[in-house]
Amino acid sequence: MSLSGEMIAFMMLALVAVIGGLLLLSLRKVVHMVIAVVFTFISIAGLYILLSAEFLAAVQILIYSGAITIMMLFGIMLTKHNDKEEERGNRIRKWFILLGIAGFAVTVYLGIYNFDIPSAATNLHVDNTKQIGIELFSKYAIPFELVSILLLVALIGAVILAKRDPEEEAEK
Repeated sequence: MSLSGEMIAFMMLALVAVIGGLLLLSLRKVVHMVIAVVFTFISIAGLYILLSAEFLAAVQILIYSGAITIMMLFGIMLTKHNDKEEERGNRIRKWFILLGIAGFAVTVYLGIYNFDIPSAATNLHVDNTKQIGIELFSKYAIPFELVSILLLVALIGAVILAKRDPEEEAEK
């Protein structure tokens, strides 16, 4: 394996993405979790740039790091929740989780280490924005619109949950 600049950039971006995911699972405050998700989203955008998919990188930053994260924070701030500290799991459970993660990592590594991918010349990066637009608005127009409706329903649901009176809930 040659250690080129592209490989170093890939390793650093992948490390930031994995650390962001681990922080998301281990942090206790929701706002800190969202910041960890933003780091993961931005590093994934960097990986898209390494793959010569600049349009996808820009969309990743605009939509995920921007709009979805702000919508998550907006929904969290609108909903009423208790910030009671939960009991953390015992140490034996944490060791089993760590052992499971390590086992999964070894399995994935062994699965892809000797996997032979034939290298063939491709021109996927040529007019990739045009290709994405054609696919998105011809084949995938309905799923694209359904996702926007789903996000709108989630936002409306968060507003409705935030406006409920605690006295109304006590009566039910």
